[in-house]
Amino acid sequence: MNADVYSTDGSKKESVTLPHVFGSEYRADLIQRAMLSEQSERLQPQGHHVLAGLQTTALYVGTYGGYRRGRHMGIAIRPRQKLGGGAMGDVRRIPSAVKGKRAHPHMIEKIIQERINRKEYKKAIESAIAGCARSEAINERHPLGKQLPMVVEDGIEKVKRTKDLLKILNSLGFEKDIEMSHKPKTLTGRSSRKRRFRKSVLIVVNDTKEIGKAGRNIAGVDVIGIKELNVETLAPGTLPRPTIWSKSAIANIENALKEM
Repeated sequence: MNADVYSTDGSKKESVTLPHVFGSEYRADLIQRAMLSEQSERLQPQGHHVLAGLQTTALYVGTYGGYRRGRHMGIAIRPRQKLGGGAMGDVRRIPSAVKGKRAHPHMIEKIIQERINRKEYKKAIESAIAGCARSEAINERHPLGKQLPMVVEDGIEKVKRTKDLLKILNSLGFEKDIEMSHKPKTLTGRSSRKRRFRKSVLIVVNDTKEIGKAGRNIAGVDVIGIKELNVETLAPGTLPRPTIWSKSAIANIENALKEM
């Protein structure tokens, strides 16, 4: 599989042979499983204090006979506070009581991470990279009309300013797609104050030291290094996105996959 190499001004410069990973089988099920695994790693384990609701003088002593049982006193037989003079106070400890413990508290022992095998995750990465070469599927959601994947000369990695990177993306035909990502969607419900931008083009380079700062201010555009590839960035929502690869990133993709 071959791909045209574009210069930063949008003109075709040469042709390059793509690595075999771009011809891998596209597996949406593997991509979804790997993406859920990545998302679960960001979850924070929750737990409760082991003595929550139990730091009280209240004590349940049974129902029949003995002192402080509460039987034949016209009150419910529940754990009550021990007051002076043998009096019984308010109900405590149980979930239905004021200041009682929770009925079903979070357990710190709960496994919240979705684990995935290393080989299976690597296969999902390869499938996501292959999805970036599905021009027809990507053009249905992104108005590009371009043959993908798109390879650009290494000069794109030296861009330091946002307006210069925008100029390059416009010359490559991503102007309309980026404009569609400038209008954020407001999430409903309890998160109504949060805004989410539509994902646009992904730029994969060999070194993000300079272009990383230029691309972080463009809504919908992501810049990632070849050694930092992950499924969620390559295929958000298990759907492939338009991707620009620098020439050096294409040359080092096989080595990056071996190190995973």
